[in-house]
Amino acid sequence: MNAFSTDPNAPLIKARLRATPADFQVDELPITTPEGEGEHVWLHLRKTGLNTDQLAGMLARAAGLPRRAVSYAGLKDRHAVTTQWFSVHLPGCDAPDWSDHLPPEVEILTAQRHRRKLQTGHLRGNRFQIRLRDCEGDREATEARLQAIAHRGLPNFFGEQRFGHDRGNLDKARALFSGEIRVRDRKLRGLYLSAARSEIFNRVLARRVEEDHWDRAMPGDAMQLDGSRSFFIHREEDPTVAERVTAFEIHPTGPLWGQGDGLTEGMAARLEAEVLEAADLIDLARGLEGAGLSQERRALRICVKDLCWCWLDEADLELRFELPAGAYATTVIHAVADTA
Repeated sequence: MNAFSTDPNAPLIKARLRATPADFQVDELPITTPEGEGEHVWLHLRKTGLNTDQLAGMLARAAGLPRRAVSYAGLKDRHAVTTQWFSVHLPGCDAPDWSDHLPPEVEILTAQRHRRKLQTGHLRGNRFQIRLRDCEGDREATEARLQAIAHRGLPNFFGEQRFGHDRGNLDKARALFSGEIRVRDRKLRGLYLSAARSEIFNRVLARRVEEDHWDRAMPGDAMQLDGSRSFFIHREEDPTVAERVTAFEIHPTGPLWGQGDGLTEGMAARLEAEVLEAADLIDLARGLEGAGLSQERRALRICVKDLCWCWLDEADLELRFELPAGAYATTVIHAVADTA
């Protein structure tokens, strides 16, 4: 799936990504911070070269607790330097000396108690600082593209991570829907269903990118309020919608498929129906309906907030930006550079 380009013929630079963990830095932006009392210990940690699940397991072992006692808001990259929050359920118990049980790749920034555990997805977003090394290509075209991203945002494609190695999660979803396999593991089943939903969403978004209205409201669009799951149907008689879209107050959405009537009308509904007529999507849509998922919506674009950049020398480009929860930094990077 090609990322957004202001000019399809403009060359991308080529660059190296993640030459060292410090080249990819991520800071989690929480919605809530701990209040200082309660049965959950919230830990703000900086980790290098570890994935989130590995560190959660270390915290559980340090506290002598089962893995389910440790929670976090979102997954963070392994090959990176990242800060994020964890919570550990310790009712009526003193916290261990965490530093005695954690490797030197983990730094404890804060440890405070809170009344509630940290819920999955409970974060405002993430702030990134990324260094692209050994860049080759047209610097002027790169600057123009970055300016366009700052102004328009980017199409909100689901990244390849969602589909697994060689898109294997999507193959498993098809096998599940056809009855070829049965999946009792809830986590695995969820991964396969998410891959199927993501494929339908990406194909609708690709059509709107092709027709260049992924960041504009069509009649009948389900328009999502920024930072919210709430949406309303755009009808042509509302003259304020275009201004609100430009201001990133609202966003056109695409389908997260499931049971029930579609949530769009008019032109937007017809476009989505045309995309779903593809033979390889009909089976996915019917399978998702049969799995009992409900219709939901996802914004078609990402607002890349506070995007800035600088050339550190003749070959290295540094990007800094903030993304909302659920958006991928690789979407921004791939719109700028070929890092394969």
